[in-house]
Amino acid sequence: MTTRPLTVVKCGGNPSVDAAGICADVAKLVGEGQSVLLVHGGSGEIARLAGRLGVPQRTLVAPDMVSTRYTDPATLEVVVLALAGGVKPRIVAELSRLGVPSVGLTGLDGGMLRARRKSVVRSVVDGRTTLVRDNRSGRLDEVRTELLDNLLWSGFVPVVSPPAIDEHGHPVNVDADRVAAALAAALGADELVLLTGAPGVLRDPDDDTSVLSTYEVPATGAPGRFAGGGMALKLIAAREALAGGVASVRIADGRIPDPASRALAGSGTTVTRSRDAVTGPTGTPGNAPTHKGS
Repeated sequence: MTTRPLTVVKCGGNPSVDAAGICADVAKLVGEGQSVLLVHGGSGEIARLAGRLGVPQRTLVAPDMVSTRYTDPATLEVVVLALAGGVKPRIVAELSRLGVPSVGLTGLDGGMLRARRKSVVRSVVDGRTTLVRDNRSGRLDEVRTELLDNLLWSGFVPVVSPPAIDEHGHPVNVDADRVAAALAAALGADELVLLTGAPGVLRDPDDDTSVLSTYEVPATGAPGRFAGGGMALKLIAAREALAGGVASVRIADGRIPDPASRALAGSGTTVTRSRDAVTGPTGTPGNAPTHKGS
């Protein structure tokens, strides 16, 4: 693995996030001698493509109020097409235009991201908990870093997104924030920066000036009272990265110039973790993905 400082940057899929600006900032960091791994989602592109193809979209809300995408077989096809065929080529092309050598990958490539499919997902509907059995989503179980180690050593910027591969060799959707956390932990990254369509964790979700400079996420269970919507998964991902040994995790604004550099300099919210338990990807002790590397 490269001995240069490694930063994992997650480019959020919110349409307001400036992907081109993030690419320009990644080019700046690389020019300053850092290694960068860029992970991306694509919620805006997924929604746009699903609408174009007439695939209904649905959100599942777990009993702890964490919301996730309902991924039936048709939606999984949309997710793969949107991420691997839409968002990723644009990012790689922009990095190339900026003179940054990059390689676009999904978790399927090299068996990089292994997951166990969730046979049953609990979702709250009209105040009642229901069981969803046809959801094509998974829980990260193993991260294989050999391919990424080689790319980073050779000076490339890997550009990674879901899906992962499940225990039966089938693709499954996994949360991109948690992918970024798992990769940061597996690669021994110095920093994880989660860039989103908000300036950080907000005390009041309707007030962009109410940014919390630090946020201590509970060691287990729901990520806290300021965690609404997609922010809940980001805080769970931050908790997992910290539990995996990543020294610094920040949630910051992906809509501004130089977003990653500003986050590394102190903007956004620094996430810390309560120390009364060791957590993994499910928010419970002992479930961190295993890591295999060169």
